[in-house]
Amino acid sequence: MALALGDLIAELGGELHGDPAAVVRGLAPLESATSADLSFLSNPRYRAQLRDSQAACVIVAPALLDEACARGPAIAVADPYLYFARVTQLWKRKVLGLGMVPGVHPSAVVHPDAVVDPTAAIGPLCVVERGARIGAGTELKSRVTVSERCVIGERCILHPGVVIGADGFGLAPHEGAWEKIEQLGAVRIGNDVEIGANTCIDRGALADTVIEDGVKLDNLIQIGHNVRIGRHTALAGCAGVAGSTTIGAHCTIGGRAGLVGHISIADHVHISAATVVTRSITKPGHYTGVFPLDDHAAWEKNAATLKQLHALRDRLKALEKNRP
Repeated sequence: MALALGDLIAELGGELHGDPAAVVRGLAPLESATSADLSFLSNPRYRAQLRDSQAACVIVAPALLDEACARGPAIAVADPYLYFARVTQLWKRKVLGLGMVPGVHPSAVVHPDAVVDPTAAIGPLCVVERGARIGAGTELKSRVTVSERCVIGERCILHPGVVIGADGFGLAPHEGAWEKIEQLGAVRIGNDVEIGANTCIDRGALADTVIEDGVKLDNLIQIGHNVRIGRHTALAGCAGVAGSTTIGAHCTIGGRAGLVGHISIADHVHISAATVVTRSITKPGHYTGVFPLDDHAAWEKNAATLKQLHALRDRLKALEKNRP
């Protein structure tokens, strides 16, 4: 398995400084690359690794081209990280011969009233229920469930175990017990969406849950009923979004972050990992709400102090009021 540098440039562009007939046989990080591997450098802080790397060829920004050429062949591009991402796509398709194969696996169950585009791929043990629609070029990997009337757009990837359209958590209290609220909406997913393994997106109670174009969801994420996620927003693993919350476009939500229900998040908001968002955010920016890591004994003392802040504030206000 190999790829000539000239063929790579023909497919993806870039300015090659080296022999176009030279071949690479693998992709690897700078520090572990061998003389048969293609690597990349996107952060100038790691330029020491560039000097020491044994890579056959390195993808770099123009500003680092001279340093890269001092050690061997190089490809200069404006955005090395983006270029390397496209190299991985090309490698998977052309070198490894892997990729989506349209069709329905024999073990999948597709309801006769579901609509599956002929260019879509439905993997092993998937279930596509009545009235669901799967768009062109979309791939459902193994054990994906798309419940009734849910819509998946074009060129989406749903990884193993994803569940689209389970009932939302809708319950009415009655005499110490719970009465189920039937979830009558569906889930609508736009184009170019990728959803990680075992992530669940609940159907709406009345209106639909909506995932807009280009959204990227990591593994083990819970999206509650009637949530709306704006285009090109990305959520990392184990994040949770409660019902009827709206997240804007081009946002990032860190791993294990949680958003309560019935709030709105503006466009271009970035929420740190493990942050709990309990109110709407109306301005773009980076928001963090994590109590800092500390020695356990010190953390307990600080946590105890936090519980007293309200009383301390009242005492301070009283002192200021009585100050001569």
